[in-house]
Amino acid sequence: MHRLIPAKYSESGTVLEEVATDDAMLADAALLDAATNERVQGELYGLGGISSFELVYGIPNAHIVRAAFLHPGPFGARFNDSTRGAWYAAKAVETSIAEVTYHKAKRLSEMVVPELPGGRPDEDVSAYDDWQADFHASFHLLKPASKFSQFLQAEPVPECYLPSQQLARQLLTQRSNGIVYPSVRHDGGTCLACLRPPLVYQPRQAKRYEIRLRAAANGYTSTVRVSAG
Repeated sequence: MHRLIPAKYSESGTVLEEVATDDAMLADAALLDAATNERVQGELYGLGGISSFELVYGIPNAHIVRAAFLHPGPFGARFNDSTRGAWYAAKAVETSIAEVTYHKAKRLSEMVVPELPGGRPDEDVSAYDDWQADFHASFHLLKPASKFSQFLQAEPVPECYLPSQQLARQLLTQRSNGIVYPSVRHDGGTCLACLRPPLVYQPRQAKRYEIRLRAAANGYTSTVRVSAG
């Protein structure tokens, strides 16, 4: 299944290497970063909703898996709250693109840029990497969508996530592996919220996509192309 993440997060190194002038400065900067970095603190001590013993280490691209669970965001997402992340993916890359494009356009529309004619960003170009992974486990299935509509609301975000986050917390206590559900942003698409880091099998980087958003009368229009990277 496919998960798109910003290309800048695909690298395993640290941005501190770009600003440190020597090894001593890099070591000092790393110590300071570790004291405040949510990912580093999560790897050492866990977060409120996930123990460090649940995370994966020593496998190729383990840092990509850990980041998904250690950066839940201030409001969480559809099937996770702010205390624990999840690995969101889609059966088709087109579904992942639709999901990412929706949320990116929403963030742009909420920005205020007084010096621009429309008072908001008129264009944005972002690069995303398609991270693929395999899953060999049982998952709860929300289908048909009409039966689970309270967990698949489109708006308002993030308020519409409250029922689905509550469901995810309940399923976690029942040792659920995660949830397969119809995409809310791509008609006919299928999404997965994997709740267990070790179940993200063989995470690997595939194509890079450039997503260009342009301001329009009713939001943003998008164009997508495969990038050379």
